[in-house]
Amino acid sequence: MPLLTIHDQPLPYVGRLPERPAGTVALVVIHCTELPDLATARRYGEKPLYDHGTGNSGHYYIDRDGAVYRYVPGTRIANHVRGHNRQSIGIELVNRGRYPLWWDSHHQQMTEPYTAAQTSALRALLARLRQEFPNLQQIAGHEDLDTVLMPASDNPALEIHRKLDPGPLFPWATVLDGSGLTRIGAGHQGGISNNPAPGTG
Repeated sequence: MPLLTIHDQPLPYVGRLPERPAGTVALVVIHCTELPDLATARRYGEKPLYDHGTGNSGHYYIDRDGAVYRYVPGTRIANHVRGHNRQSIGIELVNRGRYPLWWDSHHQQMTEPYTAAQTSALRALLARLRQEFPNLQQIAGHEDLDTVLMPASDNPALEIHRKLDPGPLFPWATVLDGSGLTRIGAGHQGGISNNPAPGTG
């Protein structure tokens, strides 16, 4: 396992995120940024979205060159996945995903491969987190946990998956091998549902 260097770059509002004991962390959620680069992801993470002045962000970000950045310590609750924030750590891999037409029904394929450097860094980070959080035993993709459908931006009669990350190109077998983590969640292959959106008949 390669030596892991973590660059601490806390978000401006990190002190306003709720604290939690390390023993409550049981799950890692893998995301991709669906943005062109780390700088853009940082700007999105810094945006206040809630009344208490915090926003949406993962705990860790892994750039295409394998560099690892910590925006939120694991002992604070970050807003990164609906319904699972209290017990999870979010890891974001820089990847374009569906950017910039996230909700367009014709733009639902995720075509950028993850780099070998990202995969190697992620494996090292997961090993580190397993040491730091004694009850960490599960892993899931964002798409496995947030399976909500929404109307497509170009045609509200079509429904798309709100979240598809990390997507079909994520190397699950390599990441899980030797990790000691069990993948959970109802995964899906993505794509478009022909069921009409509510209210469209």
